[in-house]
Parts: sequence; C-alpha cells; structure tokens
Amino acid sequence: MTTRPTIAIIGAGFSGSLLALHLLSRGADCPRILLIERASDFGRGLAYATGNPAHLLNVRAGNMSAFPDQPEHFLAWLRQQGDAVPGAAGAGPASFVARQTYGHYLQKLISDAAKQSRSAGRLILVPDTAVALRHEGGRMVVRLDVGREYKLDAAVLAIGNFPPQPPHLFDGAFFRSSRFHPDPWAPSVARDIGVRDSVLVVGTGLTMVDTVLSLRARGHQGQIVALSRRGLLPRRHTDAVPHVVPPPPDMPTSLSRALAHVRRLVRQEQAAGRAWQPVIDSLRPRTVAYWQALPLGEKKRFLRHLRPWWDVHRHRLAPAVATQLTALQATGALIVTAGRLQSIEEVPDALQGRVRVTYRPRNEDGDITFPVDQVINCSGPACDILRVTDPLVRDLLAQGTIRPDPLHLGLDVDAEARVLDAGGRPVPGLYAIGPVTRGTFWEMTAVPDIRMQAATLAQHIGAYIDRHAKVAVEA
Repeated sequence: MTTRPTIAIIGAGFSGSLLALHLLSRGADCPRILLIERASDFGRGLAYATGNPAHLLNVRAGNMSAFPDQPEHFLAWLRQQGDAVPGAAGAGPASFVARQTYGHYLQKLISDAAKQSRSAGRLILVPDTAVALRHEGGRMVVRLDVGREYKLDAAVLAIGNFPPQPPHLFDGAFFRSSRFHPDPWAPSVARDIGVRDSVLVVGTGLTMVDTVLSLRARGHQGQIVALSRRGLLPRRHTDAVPHVVPPPPDMPTSLSRALAHVRRLVRQEQAAGRAWQPVIDSLRPRTVAYWQALPLGEKKRFLRHLRPWWDVHRHRLAPAVATQLTALQATGALIVTAGRLQSIEEVPDALQGRVRVTYRPRNEDGDITFPVDQVINCSGPACDILRVTDPLVRDLLAQGTIRPDPLHLGLDVDAEARVLDAGGRPVPGLYAIGPVTRGTFWEMTAVPDIRMQAATLAQHIGAYIDRHAKVAVEA
C-alpha cells in the first residue's frame, strides 16, 4: 500500500493556517498536513493573539474574509456569533473589529477543519518548535525541539515576522539592561514598566501604536516619547466606506514618474472633494506585478527614500485608534518626534536608575539629551535573516538551503514561492508564505494579500505533490 504524501507547514499563524485550509479543500487529493506551531494557540499568530480590545484591525471587516472566493465569509461568521464573541454583535462591512475577534475567527476555522470527517488523519496539529529541516533519501525530514522527527514530501516555511532587531546603537551594554525591552510583545513590557515610568519608544509605526495602547490599557500614566528618523505616523482610514477608484493602468518603472502619477491621481480626487485613501487602495491589485517589474536599483531607491511614506499611507489606522492617538498627543502624554539616536545609556543613581537618551532632531545640527525610565524597541520586525536567531533559520542557512533575498527583506523565493538555495536554485518541495516572501512579492503582510497567496500556493503545492509524491490508497 502506498502512503499518503505528507506536508509540514511550519507556523500556524494566519499564513500557515490558511494554507492548510486551502490544501484541505483538495478533498480526496489532500495530503497529510502537519501544522507545526511553537505557540499554544493555532490560527491566531502574533497579530491576532492580543487580548487588548483596543487593538483593532487595520482593514474593514468587509475585506477580511479568509477566502478570496467567499468575500462575505467573515461577515457571515460575525453575524452568527452575536454576543458570544466580543465585538461581533453589530459589526458590519465598514467596521474595524478587534484583532482578538479576528483571532477567534481564525481559530474557529482551524478547529472546524480539524473536526471534519474529510480531515481525519489529514490535519495534524503539532504543538512544538521546528529546529531543523534536511533532505534525506529523496525526502525531507523535520526535527522538532523535543527530538521527534517526521519524514516529509514537502514543507512550507510560514514563520511570520521575527521580533525587532535592536538598532546597532544598542549592541553595547545597554542592550543587556533590564530597562531595555527588545521585543514589544514580551511579557517583561507589562511586568517591568511602572505606572509612572517615562518611556522612549523607538519607532513611530503600527507597532508603536499597539504598544502605546497596551500601556494605557494597563493604567500607565507616564509620558511616552516616540522617536523615529522621520517621525511619521500611520495615516487614518476614512470614517465611512470609501468610494472605489479603478486600478491605474501600467505604472512606469521609474519611481519618480510613478510617484508623480500617483500624486496626480490624488490631486484629482481631492479636487473633486473626495478622499485620497482610495487612490492608494487602487494600487493593491497592481502592487506585486509592479514590484517584480522594478529594476533592483529602483527597488533599493524605494526602500531608501519612499518606503516610510508608503507604509504610513498604505497601512492605516482605524478611525477610533487614530482618535485615541490624537488625544494622547493633545494632552502631552505622547510626544512624537523625528530624529536620529546618537547615544543611549543607563545612568546609575543612588535614588533611581534612569536612561540618558541623546538624539539629533531631523534637519538640525545640535543634539538633545533627555532622561527616561524605560526604552521599548518598536522599530518593526526583523527582515534580514542573516541576523535572525531562530534555530530553524540558522540551521537552513548553515546548510545553504536558504539565502536572503537581494534586498534582505526575507527569504529568497521565486515567482511560485519556491525557496531558493545559496546557489539560487529552487529547493525541491520547499516553499515559503507570508511576510518572509516580501522580497519577491513585497505586499505580503495584510490579510487580503496573504489569502490570495495561500490560494495560489496551495495549487502549486498540489501540482508538485501530484508530480513527485505517491498518492495514497485508502485502506
């Protein structure tokens, strides 16, 4: 009797869980799926594991279905929950629901899939950490932290975002200080920061916003200073469902000309009394193809000069969150400033230990020094896999099985999301999904983008299995 092909999906956040669901939809042709997750919760991932109801989705509920061919799926689920799930009752297409609510949705999808008769023996939840992956005898073998090994026909790296890397400035003694919090999601942030402690947050993006809201939800009353090179905050979504702007025609591969074109579109909308946000949204169907058509030099220019501006206009805040942030700034509880960190060090004192921060304000020559009690690194997820400490990534790098993409945004993969080895060759049966593929696909962080990638990747993997693995014969 031949054996059913086995696939390991390493990581059960949104990307990995959704890919598992799409593979299960193959019915009788579905392989055995090992969904491996180091965290206790399957389906949530870091973004949706938050317990803070103030952490809202950055996309309206009407565009948050897990399935691109079922656009009403999430809304229908919300209606079914009523008061059983916080934030579900009364939510509509224009709502920005709590991320924890969306986490419940994802968990329910996985739970329901695991219980279905078609999933019997095909979806196996493995609560452990994958630490090594190697080719052996024409197949792959994944080793878990407990020492157990599984033989595989294919594997998918759905390893999500890595914790922020400390700025190079922090590589000295301060990095080891208890007053420095390298990971804003770590329990130490809640445990060690006092109610009246003053806080420096390095970064002014979405992670900073989450961190500030979390501190305030716990009763924090100290002043918070958020510092980044440009001091840019994520922009606000429109309060009402915006009008639809059709996707623009092919964009020029000169960034300067493309930027001028987008600005013209924005001016046209504003001249007609309409919001600018739909213009940015209209680029979404074209973004992946446009990114892949850009010459490498233009991509580097984008990352150096335009990325911060793209991020704050593309990844926006729910109106309620933006209002909270504005109120905190108005009272002085939150100060957002632009500048470059020059030095940061802990200053022991007989009465209290504090941190001395020196930065140079943007477009100025002199430095400013001020004290704080705590520092939180919210500079964004680590992208350069050469600096990542994850044991599986280190193992694959050491073997030459993976390599960073040319821009060091994640893993190098081809157009079918096949992982490329150190020599640039596709690794048979090894794929990646989600944020670690941003070097090739760029926009792979939001649900609407990842759900399309998951559906497409499930087809590629199915075709690979059909070609290279033996199909099971039912007993």
